[in-house]
Amino acid sequence: MLSPTTNDAEALALAALAATLTDERRARRFLDLTGLDADELRARAGERSLLAATLVFLEAHEPDLIEVSKTLNIKPESLIAARAELER
Repeated sequence: MLSPTTNDAEALALAALAATLTDERRARRFLDLTGLDADELRARAGERSLLAATLVFLEAHEPDLIEVSKTLNIKPESLIAARAELER
């Protein structure tokens, strides 16, 4: 698999963040674990560190990783590769 470019990784992670937040249970867990509130999340949504943290959050719970991957119509490995690119 090819490594995504930084722009691709950011776009994919932003889509994953949106998918994470559309599920109430997953969104609550994400906010609880990160300590972010809705305003801070909106303000930082484009930051590489937050985008990478979103993908780490999904990787930590495989059912969420798979569900978000299905929502985005991609393979879970694509999210993992995007996280690796964002952490460079």
